[in-house]
Amino acid sequence: MPSSENVVWSPSLVSRAERETIQRQRGGVFWFTGLSGSGKSTIARALERRLVAAGRWAYVLDGDNIRHGLNGDLGFSPADRHENLRRIGHVAALFADAGAIALTAFISPYRADRAAARALVPTGAFHEVHVATPLATCERRDVKGLYARARAGEIADFTGIDAPYEPPAAPELTIATEARGVEACVQDLLAYMVDRSILDANQAEHDAGAGI
Repeated sequence: MPSSENVVWSPSLVSRAERETIQRQRGGVFWFTGLSGSGKSTIARALERRLVAAGRWAYVLDGDNIRHGLNGDLGFSPADRHENLRRIGHVAALFADAGAIALTAFISPYRADRAAARALVPTGAFHEVHVATPLATCERRDVKGLYARARAGEIADFTGIDAPYEPPAAPELTIATEARGVEACVQDLLAYMVDRSILDANQAEHDAGAGI
């Protein structure tokens, strides 16, 4: 809640339904969660590319990018992780209200923080995507060397090493990247979007026929 009673929400003169009609899609938040190196950002970026090529409004909110600006004042303690996700949850909710498809790519290790982000958008507009990649695979993919540094004690509170990761109990979608490549994962997500009427099925077929 705002710290001042003088801060009052200002409603728009344009409804969410109007925006969605113009954009031929339903706004929402696709919250990708998983260990570092699981493939969250890679899949989210590939999905964004496909959606934008088809004339849809989608945008990836990436963990590292957000920490370059909006959340540049935050570290990686449990309290700072919570605040990081609290802020981005509100940003993603604004994107969804504008009719956009917000694709967030954050480790977001705690169920309570993901539940808080879900509560910010209308029922059915939050889609938790668990990128379920085993820790050993994530370590093998680690081009930044973060896991090695964490195991050497150079990085504290690293998720999966000395900080917990709480996997989703009932995600809308689970993606196992060991068994499926990026393109197959994107196709799973697009099929989910059509099935949930986030994208219009007829338009999606047209886009697919055009090679998009």
